[in-house]
Amino acid sequence: MALNPPAPADDSARPAVIDVLIVDDDPLVRVGLSMLLGGAPDIRVVAETGDGAEALAMVRRHEPHVVLMDVRMPVMDGIAATEALRARSGAPEVLVLTTFDADEYVVRALRAGAAGFVLKDTPPAEIVAAIRQVAGGRPVLSPAVLQLLIDRVVTTPDHGRRRSAADSRLALLNPREQAVAVGIGQGKSNAEIGRALHLGVPTVKTHVSNILAKLGLNNRVQVALLVHDAGKLDDLG
Repeated sequence: MALNPPAPADDSARPAVIDVLIVDDDPLVRVGLSMLLGGAPDIRVVAETGDGAEALAMVRRHEPHVVLMDVRMPVMDGIAATEALRARSGAPEVLVLTTFDADEYVVRALRAGAAGFVLKDTPPAEIVAAIRQVAGGRPVLSPAVLQLLIDRVVTTPDHGRRRSAADSRLALLNPREQAVAVGIGQGKSNAEIGRALHLGVPTVKTHVSNILAKLGLNNRVQVALLVHDAGKLDDLG
């Protein structure tokens, strides 16, 4: 499945050169990604490793902007590594590397704070575009892809309990913040949410920041998953 076309880039939010750490236990995958990214003038591979635990040390040493993270690895898997990284101040963005577009591990990694995912057989230009997108603060998760993941989530045995918990958390938001959260859940950009709610983009950005702070989340993908859990997708403006 192809990635969603990147939203218009916000170059002011993106580093001039994006430092990337590759984390995958398959040496051939690491070599292939290093060669692929080496052709992009604004991307620099600063390190690579086959283990999530070593990735934590490498992030401290190299301070990458983006981590390409496999999920199934020995010693420490990508989910635990993503959780640990995203809990840090100044955390890098994490893009999950996966073979399947609706893998249960992908859902868990997104809940842990990953900004999206790319399939390992994604065309090179789209992987580069995805790295640029998350480096600029935009998640890589189209509404269609998000729906695939949510369809998998809602069939799990604990969905009723998860829905109740999500409702309680969203109740911490005021009505306007809840409406903005729903827009995020629908995969809308800040501009699209602003048009739907008759708000300026700076105001939407402020609401998004407040939502993340109130809910203790660190990116829009986690907000989207929470909205889907709560069954609130039809509540925008």
